[in-house]
Amino acid sequence: MELLDWIVIALYAGVVLAVGKYFSRKTKTSDDYLLGGRKMKPWTVGLSLFASLFSAISYLSIPGEVIKFGPMLLCGLIGYPLVFLFVGWFLIPTIMKANVSSAYELLEIRIGVKVRILASLFFLILRVTWMSVIIYMCAVKVVVPIMGWPENVALWVSIAMVAITTIYTSMGGLRAVIITDVIQTFILIGAALFSLILIDRVLGGPSVWFPTEWPDGWLEWKLFDTKVRVSAGTALISLFSFQVCTAGSDQMSIQRYLATQNIKAARRGYLIQLITSCSVWIFLGLLGVAMMAYFRANPGLLPAGATSVRDCADELFPHFIVTVLPVGISGIAIAGLLAAAMSSLSSGVNSSCLVITRDLIGRFRKNALSESEEIKLAKIISVVIGVIVVMLSLIIGNIKGNLAELSWKTANLLTAPLFVPFFIALFLPRVRELPTIIGMLAGVVAAVFISFSAGIFQLFEIYCPRCFEKTADFLSPEFLEEGISFLWIIPCAFIAGVSAAALLNLLLPDKQRKTTPDSPDTSL
Repeated sequence: MELLDWIVIALYAGVVLAVGKYFSRKTKTSDDYLLGGRKMKPWTVGLSLFASLFSAISYLSIPGEVIKFGPMLLCGLIGYPLVFLFVGWFLIPTIMKANVSSAYELLEIRIGVKVRILASLFFLILRVTWMSVIIYMCAVKVVVPIMGWPENVALWVSIAMVAITTIYTSMGGLRAVIITDVIQTFILIGAALFSLILIDRVLGGPSVWFPTEWPDGWLEWKLFDTKVRVSAGTALISLFSFQVCTAGSDQMSIQRYLATQNIKAARRGYLIQLITSCSVWIFLGLLGVAMMAYFRANPGLLPAGATSVRDCADELFPHFIVTVLPVGISGIAIAGLLAAAMSSLSSGVNSSCLVITRDLIGRFRKNALSESEEIKLAKIISVVIGVIVVMLSLIIGNIKGNLAELSWKTANLLTAPLFVPFFIALFLPRVRELPTIIGMLAGVVAAVFISFSAGIFQLFEIYCPRCFEKTADFLSPEFLEEGISFLWIIPCAFIAGVSAAALLNLLLPDKQRKTTPDSPDTSL
């Protein structure tokens, strides 16, 4: 890192803080602060939604995943047109017609207040955990190794990132978040684009760095196989499930739809998000292939202690940034990594503030908060969330796996359980409050079991060896050692949750089913 690199990073921090200050002067109402005045442009909303969901974990894990296991995970992008049809014509119109500020208000109208509160808590746990993973990854896995700092400095890096993000988010509200997300999107794409161009020129074109034979170590091509880590079919099901569940129940996504003027604008914004996401996934996959070829051609440039590119797949991109990119461009690339992390943080903080303010505090407060009181409360909540995120990030590193697995095994445990009540409200209207709650909890149990199945199998072998031996006869040794693929967390948790709710609803007496009083308008 040279002086010019530090200047670039300082300029980036100054720009995002200036954006927050600018929009703080334009915030007059709580809707301005939490929903951008409901007048945001579709293209800015789409890019903001992309930047919010596409974290620094994705930025690094996609090249790392392709380097180590091959492009099989990218097969899931084939399902994006179906995602757009389902979300754009079923979910977005439902949400926009309800004229609410929080997604979880819909659940109270259709099912009951207890479901609304539980879903709100699920969302907060989901997003706080997700933000903690991002902070851990960016501080411990990227910034500290790049700078050559001791590990104990990671805490101060985390604090600095959260502090800057909280300041501009609390000052400017959702409008500041969206505009900074747009800036951060261009930075992270530009940094990756320059890296690919540089490798292409050094190696002499795609014909040199693009493999003509299936490289050693890459997963074999399989259309559908539940026993392997990734197949084309499992990737398709997993990414489809993630996109639909997130689009239909995550306040961070729904807040973007509500920030637009109408259904058409919200649908267009979501389409822009999907197109951008698909393009960047493919582009980063190509970057992973190019970096693999570059370091195989230059093995002396591998990180210290690494004997092959697969040994350090997740580390290659940040290592490439600091050792290969020219001075100044390295600063832009590191700013891109920080941008990817901070865009996710800012969106998570802002949407969490809205849920706490309106779904938890506002819902049970006898006297409604004034506009100024609600804005002040949201700013205080932003600071509290930031502190919690830093503290939780300190224990995230105990979970094993590469970056892609780490993300799925932590941040996505509640993605499907959170979507369960929305699916019930939309497609199973006769299922009521208690079965819905049980279904949500069943989804959590299924997600936890799949996420940590390898460890559970080990405990099973220790404490019940006879039962384990009988089970092992039906399962392969590789399956017992590695556990169920992380790509099954979301689809299996969703199926378990909806099935449990529907079954319990059938078993309950009629008088037990009706727990919500009739409403003048209960349709979604």
